Amino acid sequence: MKSLLPLAVLAALALAALCYESHESMESYEISPFINRRNANTFMSPHQRWRAKAQERVRERNKPAYEINREACDDYKLCERYAMVYGYNAAYNRYFRKRRGAE
Repeated sequence: MKSLLPLAVLAALALAALCYESHESMESYEISPFINRRNANTFMSPHQRWRAKAQERVRERNKPAYEINREACDDYKLCERYAMVYGYNAAYNRYFRKRRGAE
């Protein structure tokens, strides 16, 4: 019974220390996670935007053949369904190779 009072006081102090809500925990509520359309690109400088566009152009130009074939197959629904069963390479060969040879 004598140890019950200090134990209760210790538990109350531990509860107060652990449940204290500091100012730092409220910082995440101050800013909305969504940005309006006008301010969407303000975090990037114009130089960074230009560089990102240039890199994207280089990536588009240097795509491997299998990626180009896969994109062509993704645009055609029958080819995409066939690819789910047999793979993109077989689907591309079935739907697009014959067309190129016939022309």
